[in-house]
Amino acid sequence: MHFELSEDQVALQSAAADLLDGLASPEHVRAVVDDGGGVDRALWSGMSDQGWTAVEVPEADGGLGLGAVEVAVLAEQIGRHVGPAPFVPSVLARDALRSGGDDERARRVATGTIACVAWSREPTAVRAVERSGQWTLTGRPDPTVWAPSASVAVVVASTGDERALFALDVDHPPEREAAMDRTRELGWLELDGVAATRLGGADAVERLGDRGATFTAAELLGASSRALELAVEYAKDRVQFGRPIGSFQAVKHRCADMLVDVEGMRSAVYWAAWCVGADDPERSIASSSAKLWTTDASKRVMSGALQVHGGIGFTWEHDLHLFMKRAQLDQVSFGDAAFHRDRLAAQLRAKVAAGESVL
Repeated sequence: MHFELSEDQVALQSAAADLLDGLASPEHVRAVVDDGGGVDRALWSGMSDQGWTAVEVPEADGGLGLGAVEVAVLAEQIGRHVGPAPFVPSVLARDALRSGGDDERARRVATGTIACVAWSREPTAVRAVERSGQWTLTGRPDPTVWAPSASVAVVVASTGDERALFALDVDHPPEREAAMDRTRELGWLELDGVAATRLGGADAVERLGDRGATFTAAELLGASSRALELAVEYAKDRVQFGRPIGSFQAVKHRCADMLVDVEGMRSAVYWAAWCVGADDPERSIASSSAKLWTTDASKRVMSGALQVHGGIGFTWEHDLHLFMKRAQLDQVSFGDAAFHRDRLAAQLRAKVAAGESVL
């Protein structure tokens, strides 16, 4: 079976890289970080102008008419550039809003309105109550990426019987919280009887989780592949004992191990993206496998890149710390490795109990 990207997908990848090279160069990202972080409006405007926010919207409705694999292609490029723009949560929110029948908010997000997605590992972090046909949400989800700049939020909440998906307008955005990843902002959504629109039940939550895990894994792939490239470039240039350090066996082996991890990440991410886009029965298994593998592998890649760089890699002046911090936040977004090990084990156990193959 052929798993390479198609010609159109490669063209999309190249166009995305060109856009981000111009609007999210290392110097530009550093300027945003030094200015306090947050959304880079010029970058977000450029992405919106090229249709990134409507990548999965049908062409008849003014979108690009593409699918989940193309979203993963774009998310990977954002990870490679540590782009300070809320692409993944906006794509997730638009899909959830459209699937849940909230067309007005979906149109707003598809045209560039910033959205955030509040997902918590603790099932009862947010509780939903219905009175007289109106749902209200109370609680505080996990720290939410891009919440301080968002106008729309999609929130996972417990109804008592199940976890369900809700949408609301963010009338009072939270303050920015200190975060290691200064290319993105975090905020606590404090929900105290806030009116919300129900988008769907457990199936909608599972779909959101699968897509969120997959596209976050794609960002991890992008950040890790770029960290590997930085390490290899440095190993070629740094001279010790009269030779580039890349000529030493220990450094060669470390870089080779990083490459194995990155290519494994790539296979897992694009298998999951295909499954998500095709609504394959293996969708949840694929997404948990991708998130689990990329979370663990990205830790090894970032550690390896840091070791290859030596002392310079620990400094603020080097770009490597931006990728490490981006990866650390992505590693816990939409479930960490432990969460997805448990989820994957439950899914495979169910297949075994039903007499199905797990291969």
